Amino acid sequence: MKNLIGLLLATVFGGIGWALGEKFGFMTAYFVSGFASILGFYAGWKITRRLLE
Repeated sequence: MKNLIGLLLATVFGGIGWALGEKFGFMTAYFVSGFASILGFYAGWKITRRLLE
């Protein structure tokens, strides 16, 4: 369950990161999206850890 929630939040955060970084160019969007995806997965992992354990 942790991985599923993490994957969903990584997708959402990555999309938001892409939208924010796209204003500054393709490579900026790529890196911001990647960083936001990592943050989303981490946030999902922390949320499920707190709620399910």
